[in-house]
Amino acid sequence: MDIKGKVHCFFEQSGTFKREFIKLGIPAEDYDIQNNFGETDHTDDLFAEIEKAYDGQPSIFDNISKDDLIMAFFPCIYFCAASQMQFSFGERNYRNLSPMQKAEVVLRRADNRERFYRLCIKLYAVCQSRGIRMIMENPWSEQTYLKANFVAAPSLVDNDRSLRGDYFKKPTAYWYVNCEPTYGNSIQKNNQTKRLCWEPKSKTAGVCSEPRSLISPDYARNFICDFIIGKKQAFTQPTLFDL
Repeated sequence: MDIKGKVHCFFEQSGTFKREFIKLGIPAEDYDIQNNFGETDHTDDLFAEIEKAYDGQPSIFDNISKDDLIMAFFPCIYFCAASQMQFSFGERNYRNLSPMQKAEVVLRRADNRERFYRLCIKLYAVCQSRGIRMIMENPWSEQTYLKANFVAAPSLVDNDRSLRGDYFKKPTAYWYVNCEPTYGNSIQKNNQTKRLCWEPKSKTAGVCSEPRSLISPDYARNFICDFIIGKKQAFTQPTLFDL
């Protein structure tokens, strides 16, 4: 993919992907309603901007050209496997609740998931209809909600991010809109891969906890080179197509 314009990193506070794009000579900026890392260039309410764009009102999407790329880390708090388990009355955190209390908790979660699901679809449709290139990221574990319920299948799934130097194995799906992935094999194992079970969860709906949302700089660089710009690196492992 040839990015002649700028990369707009949606829902990214850490600046990880932004910095790696910049290192590769591609201008990039972060957008998120929070700025806990001091890296966010635009503290916009992206959900409100998606709604405005979908309704045909002026929005930040008006300033994004077909030469640009949106890299969207859409909040997964209601789509991930951990969230799926919280729709069961048998959830451990509900053990001291009455059946009616459990029902209320689950119904509130269902309402929230419906809101975020609609926003995710609207983002996808806005970019598709305007010809804006976008790559949208979300988890892809066994019980992920989007696996059976989204409007399109992912363009690629990275089943083991740790092979490209990330902190977690964490299978992840990527949806490409108005563009196609390149394919590389920059294998860079990280010996400090961590498990997810200990990570704190955010108490705010729609806001992922910071430890859960972090991606290593190595993974960001390798992903960009392998699947976005098609840049071969020194530690790229050959495939059958290269032989």
